[in-house]
Amino acid sequence: MSPLGPSRPPAPGDGARLPALRRRAAGVATPSTPPAPVRRRDRRGRGPRGPVLPMSTPAYRTRAERFDDLVLDAVEDLERRWARQLDGAEFAVEDVPPSNPAPWEHGGVPLGRYFPADSGLPHRVVVYRRPVEARASDAADLADLVRDVVVEQVAHLLGRSPDEVDPGYDDGH
Repeated sequence: MSPLGPSRPPAPGDGARLPALRRRAAGVATPSTPPAPVRRRDRRGRGPRGPVLPMSTPAYRTRAERFDDLVLDAVEDLERRWARQLDGAEFAVEDVPPSNPAPWEHGGVPLGRYFPADSGLPHRVVVYRRPVEARASDAADLADLVRDVVVEQVAHLLGRSPDEVDPGYDDGH
């Protein structure tokens, strides 16, 4: 047994303290300095992880985020013209429609739905992302289809025809 107490083998993390312990055990006086803290990074010592893609790359935003932007653009265009009538209406995007269709929907998968105001809830327009994306052939077609779906649902909300809601609705139909 040494004068410092029972001897023990050094632990793997004791590399910085090992020479000082040997000098003390040999009877050499050393100044009492606390051991230097071990700087740790991450598990493999490579440093903290950054983003997978930088913000400057086009793939930084997901498909769902780009789709949300298309819906917001279409809604903003309509709100410029119908701001007073659309005040308080909510617009949302869901991935897929629920499995129980509404009574007025006959066959096919809906691309969007209008829910009238009911028991304190505002008017709601929902656009279903996956069915709309499945019907679009490219990015320009997707933007046009999203605009058309939003215009049709807003036309239901306002009780008007889609041509009245957006004069450009008839283009390309």
